Amino acid sequence: MQAVHNKQKVLFVCTGNSCRSQMAEGILRHYGKDKFEVFSAGLEPSYVHPLAIKAMAESGIDLTGQHSKTVNELLEEEFSYVITVCDSAKERCPVFPGKYNAIHWSIEDPASAEGTETERMKDFRRVRQDILERINHFISGLCEE
Repeated sequence: MQAVHNKQKVLFVCTGNSCRSQMAEGILRHYGKDKFEVFSAGLEPSYVHPLAIKAMAESGIDLTGQHSKTVNELLEEEFSYVITVCDSAKERCPVFPGKYNAIHWSIEDPASAEGTETERMKDFRRVRQDILERINHFISGLCEE
């Protein structure tokens, strides 16, 4: 891996681009500051899940300006990293131009949680924490070299 000197372009991909990839985009944008240009997209985009927005707001990260988009919108872009955050996306992720590092994080889908909003928020918070830990590790790994 290369050291972070210029902005690294990072794309997070999941199936619906409603929760995991949106949360990852918000977290890396927030903690990566000016070191990264961050995108997220889905294979079958839908909407940004309201509980993902709520869970991220609890951490001081605003997702309200983000929208669900298809990977097809980004097929001409070159990225430094393409990170799939669900197994379905890993299997079906298109190939992007140029040389990039493909990374896979198997993260549970909080959108599939059932129960009351309070119960479902526990899953969104757990996923938020999982993504935060992975992104902290990702950033520190780049900065160590």
